[in-house]
Amino acid sequence: MLRILMFVVPLALSVYAFIDCISTDEKDIRHMPKPLWAILVLLFPLVGSISWLIAGKQRRPAGPAGHRRQWVAPDDNPEFLRSLSEEEQDKRDEKEKKKDGDDNTAP
Repeated sequence: MLRILMFVVPLALSVYAFIDCISTDEKDIRHMPKPLWAILVLLFPLVGSISWLIAGKQRRPAGPAGHRRQWVAPDDNPEFLRSLSEEEQDKRDEKEKKKDGDDNTAP
């Protein structure tokens, strides 16, 4: 089992690093051009992959200005509440139109 892990883990790391390298935008790559990073990852799988993950890509914090938005419960979310009131108003309007249509067609 350990022999398999010694082969699978570096292979998975190399595949991840290579795909990450080729899918990264050119402006986010540091120190070397993208083709050189890809060749480095392919020729030296373990060293190239680790060096790509550490130094190759410019990492940014998640979210706007590095702050994560906190989850808001639906009953505290103004956008959700607004959408509910809009849906309710639409239903009322449809009922009124239907009722007005029935009144106009009655003999």
